[in-house]
This record gives sequence, structure tokens and C-alpha cells, in this order.
Amino acid sequence: MQRNFPQKRLGLLLASLLCTLPVQAAVTFIGEGSIPGTATDQSGLTGLLEDGVTPHNLIGGLGSALAYTGKGQRYIATPDRGPADGATSYIDRIYQLDIKLKQQSANQYLVEPTVTRTTLMRQARKSYFTGSAAAFDAVNSPDSLRFDPEGVRVSRCGHSAFVSDEYGPFVYEFDLESGKRLRSVNLPNKFLTDFPSVTPSVELAQNASGRQSNRGMEGLAITPDGRKLLGIMQSPLLQDGGLDAAAKRVGTNIRIAEIDVESGAVREFLYALDKKGNGVSEILAVNEHELLVLERDGKPGAEAAEKKIFKIDISAATDIRGIKQLPQTGMPVGVTPVTKSLFLNLLDPAHGLAGASFPEKIEGLAFGPDLADGRHLLLVVNDNDFVATQPTRVFAFAIDGYELPGFQAQQVHAEHSGECRKEKERADD
Repeated sequence: MQRNFPQKRLGLLLASLLCTLPVQAAVTFIGEGSIPGTATDQSGLTGLLEDGVTPHNLIGGLGSALAYTGKGQRYIATPDRGPADGATSYIDRIYQLDIKLKQQSANQYLVEPTVTRTTLMRQARKSYFTGSAAAFDAVNSPDSLRFDPEGVRVSRCGHSAFVSDEYGPFVYEFDLESGKRLRSVNLPNKFLTDFPSVTPSVELAQNASGRQSNRGMEGLAITPDGRKLLGIMQSPLLQDGGLDAAAKRVGTNIRIAEIDVESGAVREFLYALDKKGNGVSEILAVNEHELLVLERDGKPGAEAAEKKIFKIDISAATDIRGIKQLPQTGMPVGVTPVTKSLFLNLLDPAHGLAGASFPEKIEGLAFGPDLADGRHLLLVVNDNDFVATQPTRVFAFAIDGYELPGFQAQQVHAEHSGECRKEKERADD
């Protein structure tokens, strides 16, 4: 009989050595940068808002929505409605910013975000959009000037961006150069409130359907080919059991609206929250059918328990656009929701982020250019609510390719192509 004990011992030794080598996680926190809460922008606005504290040109709320432009290290961001929960006449704007990463070691980067340009958002007649909750028409209309930007994605041609509005909710397209709104993308009426109000309690009493107050289309994604938008609600619609009789958030069934950019055709899918009381802050396309969804609680610092990013797949999900009312929890008969699996727990001790200083409102997600080693770059940003003592923080994560095997970067087409020339001409009208 042939004895191979030495080979076995050698194999065990090699296995032991391999076990002692450091293992690189599939998703790795690699650095953080920030913008001070007192920083100001290039809007040219002066003076203070009605709260008597906030400068008109304060850089705040920037982390509500972040998108990569496809060019170098350049991104765009849209702050939300401003300070004081819609009580000021803050003018909505688009920020252009550079987010530079400088490698220090294998998994350590300096992250340097800088706002480089500010463009005020306006209607074609040069009336500026405002975060003021009072700036609405008698009916809920896209002609209203009140606007609460919560999601942004660059169009396939690169000169415009789609922005989701939490007030309506609506989806608008804006020219990035002028800030002019180019068009409104229609959503089914089931998403809209018929009777808007400045006061959330009054609005709730007047409406039996549509989005909850300040819980509209919180996130927006665009497929890599730029042909479809996917907007996700922060919470269940009123008719879908979002609230109980005491106005407590108890529903878990959220709608995702998939919108064909060209035709406007809409499909809807069901996303089930992990826990009652959680909300969704963002959605980001991985490819044509897989997306990342940021789901979180509303607690800051050490109190936070739910700050998670899930990977979902819509390919086998049922189109629920014909279902007028969803159950508060559980699935309707014959309905398959989007599949869902945990992708990244931001509070995992391995990342070293959890603790007293961790932000309450983690809201922005964007892929950036791949790192030099081939890993994908994911940026996660907070909304600082225009609080001068709280910076906007940009967290950078490296993702191994095998973790997102179907990843497709968004293709931003050359502006000189025929299709893009026509869109640019429309923007210049």
C-alpha cells in the first residue's frame, strides 16, 4: 500500500496557512469625505431664509439625491426642499460636484467632494421652483411651483437629468445647463393626492389615496441603457394600508413604478419592507432588472438599527398596476413581489461606521467609475437637513465584481448623436 501521509500533512499545512491570510470582504468600506454644514454655493443668492438662520446659498440637503454623470469624477446632486420642513421659500437647485478618490493603501482612500457649480431649477417661463409647502395650486398639478427633489439620474444623452418630486409625486426632466424643466413624466393617479395642503394632518384628513405626507417618490433609478426609470415610494400609499387609524405607519407594501422614458408606459411592482416603520430612501440600477434599494429607520447615531441596502430583482415580479389597493401586509393572491436579499448593512461593525455620530438620514446612492483594481465604486451620502453643525458625509465602498456579476455601468451617449442633438435642441428652445 502506498503511503501519502507527507502529502496529506503538506495539504493540511497549506490549508492552515491559507486560513490565516487576511480575507478581503466582497463589499469593503474604503473611505469617507465631507462637505462642511456651513459651506455656501455659487447660486449668487444672498440674505437669510424665513427661518432667520439659514443663508439662501447654504449647501444643505445635498445627500438627498446623487448621480454619476459618466464623466471622470463628476456627479450631480439635488438638495431637497430646504430647511424647516417646507416652511421656507428655498429655491431648488442642481449641484455639480467632483468627488475625487486618492488611494492611500489597498483599502484606504481619501475622499474629496467639492461643489463646483450651482444651477437654479425653473419652469420654462423662468419661475423658480421652491421647497415651500405653500406654493401649490388648488389641485395637485405639475404646474405647481412647490418641489421637493428626492431622486436624480442623468439621462442617456447626458445633458439633462430626471428628478423625482416627493410633493406630487411627479417626475420631471431638467436641462443641466440652464436648470429649465423640459417635461413632466406622468405617473398613474393612484400615486397622487387629490387635495394637497400645507399641513400634513389636514392633507391626511382630505385624502384617502395617494402618497402619505412627506412620503412620496423618495428614490429614482435609470436603467443602464437609459430607456426606463424606476421610481420607488418611501412608504406604502394611503390606500395600500400605509397608516392605521391613529396615523401610525404600519404598512409594508411599497410600489415601484417602472416608466418607459420614450412612451411613458408604466408597470408597477411590489417591494415589501423588512419591518413596519421602515422607509425607502433610494433605488439604484445594477442592470436592466437588478437594483439596489436603501431601506432604513428614522433613528440617528447609536439608536439606529436599520440602515441596509438590499439587492432586488424585478424580472419575475408581477405587474400590479391593475391592483387598486394592496393589503397592509402580506401578498395579494397571485402576486409575486420583487426578490430581495441583503447586500450591505451599513451598521455592520466590520465597517466601523456605527455609533453616536452616524447620520440619521442616509439617502443618496450612486455608482462611480471603477477603481484602478477593477472593483466597482459605490458612494453613499447623507442628507444633513441644512443643519450647519452637521456635515454632508460621503461614504465610499469598493465592491468585488463577483458580488455584482451582472453589473452594467450606465451608458451616457455622445451628445453629437442624432437622438441627443434633437433632445439638446428641445432644451435650447
